[in-house]
Amino acid sequence: MASMKKKAWPGCMQWALALAVVAPFSFAAPVVDGPGLQVLHWWTSNSERKAADLLADALAAEGVAWRDAAIPGGAGLGAGKVLKGRVLAGDAPEVTQLIGPSIAEWADLGLLLELDNVADAGAWRSFLFPTIEQLVVHRRHVVAAPLGIHRVNTLYYNRPLFARLGLTPPVTWRQFDEVARRLRAAGVAPLAQSSEAWQVAALFENLVLAESGPAFYRELFVQRSPAAAADRRTHEALLRLRTVKGWLGEAQGERPWPEVVRRFARGQAGMMIMGDWAKAELGALGALPERDFGCAAAPDTAGYHLYSVDTLAMFAGDYRQMAAQEKMARLMVAPAVQAGFNALKGGVPVRRDADPAAMDSCARQSWTVFARGAQVQAPSMVHRMAVDEASRDAIIAEVHRFFLDDRVPAAQAQRRLGALFRLFNLKPLGVAGAQDTDRGR
Repeated sequence: MASMKKKAWPGCMQWALALAVVAPFSFAAPVVDGPGLQVLHWWTSNSERKAADLLADALAAEGVAWRDAAIPGGAGLGAGKVLKGRVLAGDAPEVTQLIGPSIAEWADLGLLLELDNVADAGAWRSFLFPTIEQLVVHRRHVVAAPLGIHRVNTLYYNRPLFARLGLTPPVTWRQFDEVARRLRAAGVAPLAQSSEAWQVAALFENLVLAESGPAFYRELFVQRSPAAAADRRTHEALLRLRTVKGWLGEAQGERPWPEVVRRFARGQAGMMIMGDWAKAELGALGALPERDFGCAAAPDTAGYHLYSVDTLAMFAGDYRQMAAQEKMARLMVAPAVQAGFNALKGGVPVRRDADPAAMDSCARQSWTVFARGAQVQAPSMVHRMAVDEASRDAIIAEVHRFFLDDRVPAAQAQRRLGALFRLFNLKPLGVAGAQDTDRGR
């Protein structure tokens, strides 16, 4: 079996166990004489910590201390619960990682600091991608600072293994099946994949996008249309999910995503479908895209961008920290910070004036496709870009149930999704729905 360059991870099991029982935890932030901002986030993997360290160092250079409140958990599942509990207890952090519709929900409660002065002085509108601007603007006010864009529909393949077997990265799902057969015949698991609920749902949203394109994807996951749930394209995506499960055998398990990446890096699987944060984690393990692995779009999604956006929002509180919070917001969109953070995190800058020639090949693909505009963009349901928290959790649970139980017919899963959507749509227009009509400055 071909494996990538191996690099020891001393104490990684102890580190993982510590994360599982300690939350929040802190890292060694630079010592700063001056104001400090507590930052609640879920960047806890090896590569994510390096990216967070870069932000902390940049903030320290501006005379503001980053006081870490990192909450372990893939896709921010734990962080969201901790944030709600702290706000209810009157102990909101000064800064928090927020994603998608949750930004508007917190802004509608009047809890987020408006950053209009920073955005106007920095001419954010002149360089932010339109999709990014719409995301951080609510009721004509800027309420968050965008950090980076992740492409969720990324296929990774083991370069040495593919070269040895004479394989090329699959462009379609039909080609994927053929490559998977060849890998299995060579004694290699075709795909590194976890059966953890959010990771299964992330694979499913890739399959929906491949089967339908962004317009139908939005109809299913943003509009939550019962008709879309009953559509043939949803049926085909569910059947494909079960086919892909067949390539996993007994190897999947409910592994956290960094462990899935490590399994791929060791050569224990020939391919992996995961957001481009996995690229950064592979780099932290000593793997290089030019030598050890390659990036491509997930099958049948080459022209599309399934996106998630990292953002930081500031809680207003009593406004005593407003100057430091505004300084941090200004810094987060600065070109050098954007370039450095995203190189370590695996994403791409939110700026239209970024230089794609300075990016690695994986990032260049992502940035170039995203820059084509909304018609090729699809907001990740799993990563909180498409729907509110309750809807997201219910959809993920239904997809996970279908994945785990082979006795559930695809038609039954469609009916259950349709019933969920009808229930969601009975709710009065709330903050998550109102945002679409109130955005813009």
